[in-house]
Amino acid sequence: MRVESATPADLPELAEVAATTFPLACPPAVSPDNVAAFVADNLAVQNFAKYLDDPARVVLIARDDTRILGYAMLIRGVPDDPAVAGAVTLRPAVELSKMYALPDVHGAGVSAALMVEVLDHSAALGAACVWLGVNQENQRAQRFYAKSGFTVSGTKTFRLGGHVENDYVMVRPL
Repeated sequence: MRVESATPADLPELAEVAATTFPLACPPAVSPDNVAAFVADNLAVQNFAKYLDDPARVVLIARDDTRILGYAMLIRGVPDDPAVAGAVTLRPAVELSKMYALPDVHGAGVSAALMVEVLDHSAALGAACVWLGVNQENQRAQRFYAKSGFTVSGTKTFRLGGHVENDYVMVRPL
C-alpha cells in the first residue's frame, strides 16, 4: 500500500470510494435521502476535480496495486464558524476535512498510513496544528483520532440535508 496525492485519472474511482464510505460515518438517524444528496452535492467527480484544482486543498489516496483503499482531504485554514475558531486556537491550521477507508480494509492500517501522510503533509505546509470535526456518535473514529494524538477542544454543528449533526472539534498540535 502507498499513499500519494490524487490525480485527475483517479477522479471516477475516488468519487466511488467517497460515495461508498461517507454513509459509514453517518449516525443511524440520518436519512438515506440526506446522505445521497450530500454525496451528489459534495463528493461527485466534478467536486473532486474542483478540489484537486484548489490550491488550499490536498487530496491524498491510499492505494494498492489494484484500487484506491481510502482517502483524506486537507484544507488550509479555519472557517469563519465562531465555534471552530474558538476551538482551534493554534495557527496556522490545516483541517482534516475527510478521511475514509473502504469497509473491507478497516483495521488493515489504511487509516494509519493516511494519518502519517496527513500529519507530514500538514507540517510541510507550515501548520501549527491539524483539526477536524467528528460526529459525536462516531466513537470508532473518535478512538482512532485520539490514538493519533487529537484531543477534543470544542463542538460544532454540521448540516446534513434537513438534519443538524453535532460534531466534536478535535485538534492535534504539530
